[in-house]
Amino acid sequence: MSNLTINDLISKVSEYNKEEIDIIRKAYDYAESLHKGQKRQSGEDYITHPLNVAYILAEMHADRDTICAGLLHDTLEDTAITKEDIAHDFNQNIANLVNGVTKLAKMNFSSKQDQNYANTRKIITGITEDVRIIIIKLADRLHNMRTLQFKSEFKQKENSLETIEIFVPLAYYIGAYRIKSELEDLSLQYLKPDMYKRIEERKIKLEEDSTDCLKEMLYKIERLLNGKSIPNEIKVRTKNIYGIYKRLNEGHKLSDIHDLLSLKIMVDEVENCYRTLGMIHKEYHPINDKFKDYICNPKTNMYQSLHTTVFGPDDRLVQTQIRTFDMDKIASFGLTAYWDIEKGRARDLMQQDLKEKYQFFKSLTEINSMFGDNQEFVNQVKYELFADKVYVYTTKGDIIELPKGSTPIDFAYKIHTDIGNTMVGVFVNDDYVPVDYTLKNKDRVRIVTDDLSYGPRSDWEDKAHTSYAKKKIRDFIKEINRK
Repeated sequence: MSNLTINDLISKVSEYNKEEIDIIRKAYDYAESLHKGQKRQSGEDYITHPLNVAYILAEMHADRDTICAGLLHDTLEDTAITKEDIAHDFNQNIANLVNGVTKLAKMNFSSKQDQNYANTRKIITGITEDVRIIIIKLADRLHNMRTLQFKSEFKQKENSLETIEIFVPLAYYIGAYRIKSELEDLSLQYLKPDMYKRIEERKIKLEEDSTDCLKEMLYKIERLLNGKSIPNEIKVRTKNIYGIYKRLNEGHKLSDIHDLLSLKIMVDEVENCYRTLGMIHKEYHPINDKFKDYICNPKTNMYQSLHTTVFGPDDRLVQTQIRTFDMDKIASFGLTAYWDIEKGRARDLMQQDLKEKYQFFKSLTEINSMFGDNQEFVNQVKYELFADKVYVYTTKGDIIELPKGSTPIDFAYKIHTDIGNTMVGVFVNDDYVPVDYTLKNKDRVRIVTDDLSYGPRSDWEDKAHTSYAKKKIRDFIKEINRK
């Protein structure tokens, strides 16, 4: 919204948090006076940018401090104000958030490139202190991408590439699918404009052709659920343009993409998710190997849903996603949904769950502690955390997320250092395999250990893929040599 006003923001915040309007208005006035006279490349007053960022945050029902930080997020960088001033005039929390999203000063670096790597590191590791830093950064990036048309073509491509490489994976990791999808599509628009247009045209045609089929299914499923008094809401979803582009790029034909069209079915409780699944399978034939139960086995970013692809009317394949209303909030907004679900406890629970439930958090902390050099850190994160993944099972059925190219050595060390150090053999899907076997999606991995083993061999370091496993092998061998 280019002509957004402070009143739009206030009315958005009033929908869920009337008490905090005064401090938000104060933060706006403060930012507006500091940015006075500054313009964006579009010619608009600079304040329109922080205002839009705060509005994006308010759409997620962000808390007071996050919205104030959204309004003030460029003040440390672009005005004479200090972190101490913000702490004094607002509170320490807001000052910390604004500082967390502020770029490091140019004078501390010998080159622009060094400064870029340091800033990227600061953004990525901000999540370990306060996940809200990343959320403000994502809102900031989203508004910048929405207004990218005013930049030079070089800048457009540079920003789009950085968005795909850094911000899209971060949005994915905290489960913020809505932001992730929009960032992907906006980036593709600038990186491959012709391809974007072509896919968009095909997508629009597909949506038009499928309207009747989806409407018919929607009414039928709605009638079935209402007949059983199951509270429900059903929405139609088409895969985003970047999602289609990625699949076509992997060599799939448009007709192969079974989740191009989806019906999103929300019900009140988990038990009714499974009842709904039964009713749908009774009406429409499912494709067996396209059924996924992410309720029992959530994705590693806590996404939960049942997915089943069925033969709909007119011989069309339609994916149905069945989940509870709360799961749907988390599916759309990820950790940011906690603001809505958990209210005042949201920030602490976000941080706690991030540490305990999100596998990437531990890997990130490890990489951060191992690489002093910013460029090496950023490259390692891209190579290990932001690249393609494989998902494998433990013998108990837990899902372990590893970078593509990982071996049983990485798996063993990811479970526990002792398991890596005492591993003597590996079974994958009940077959004995060498330790440098490349793990594939859905492999079931069983590690054989022996407390009397000699420990990892020195050549394991080259066979491991993750920096954590390599480090643990080095540590063990150093310890042995010391003795």
